[in-house]
Amino acid sequence: MEKNVINARKRDIKGKKPGVLRREGEIPGVLYGHKSEPTPIVLNAKELNRALMGLTSSSIVTLNVEGTEHSALIREKQRDYLRNQIIHIDFQVLALDEKIRTRIEIALSGVAPAVKEFSGVVLTEKEYIEVEALPKDLPERIVVNLDSLKEIGDIIRIKDLEFSEKVTVLDDLEDVIVSVSSSSPVEEPEEEVVEDEAVDIASEPEVIEKGKKEQEESED
Repeated sequence: MEKNVINARKRDIKGKKPGVLRREGEIPGVLYGHKSEPTPIVLNAKELNRALMGLTSSSIVTLNVEGTEHSALIREKQRDYLRNQIIHIDFQVLALDEKIRTRIEIALSGVAPAVKEFSGVVLTEKEYIEVEALPKDLPERIVVNLDSLKEIGDIIRIKDLEFSEKVTVLDDLEDVIVSVSSSSPVEEPEEEVVEDEAVDIASEPEVIEKGKKEQEESED
């Protein structure tokens, strides 16, 4: 497997502020994990963006910090969504002989027959599955084939997928990954409105008064 190398250098937190670094085309970050103190680092923005292309949340990279190489996972990328730019990045150092927990990206493959036959719509319920494994056994992504979605209402759960015996799934196996829904909304039947007979409240005093008068006349 080709090594994904990302170059970085240690950052003096008393030096340039993060905003200044970003304006100069550099991205601040931190390297932590595996019995080591968190280390502030800085990376070239263009090189970093180029290196991240095609990587997933479970891709192991080689972080070269001033000549010292670390096997690491990218744990968090903070973004400025208005400019669509990374403004900070976290790397976790790995011990290759120790299991780790991480989220694996789900990738959908194929076209569901229910889409062709019944104009169904595929709904994605999960984008990641959390697993535990040795770093070398982590899949880059989990591919979910949509061929089994043949009817409206069909679903694919985690338990329907095949995983390597070296990978332990931590999410609930009953969790739904994708489902097929009708493309047209279901019309709710109109409820029959039953109108209650109106009560003429204004006539009640007259009826009561009339009854009272008749009673008095009969007593005379």
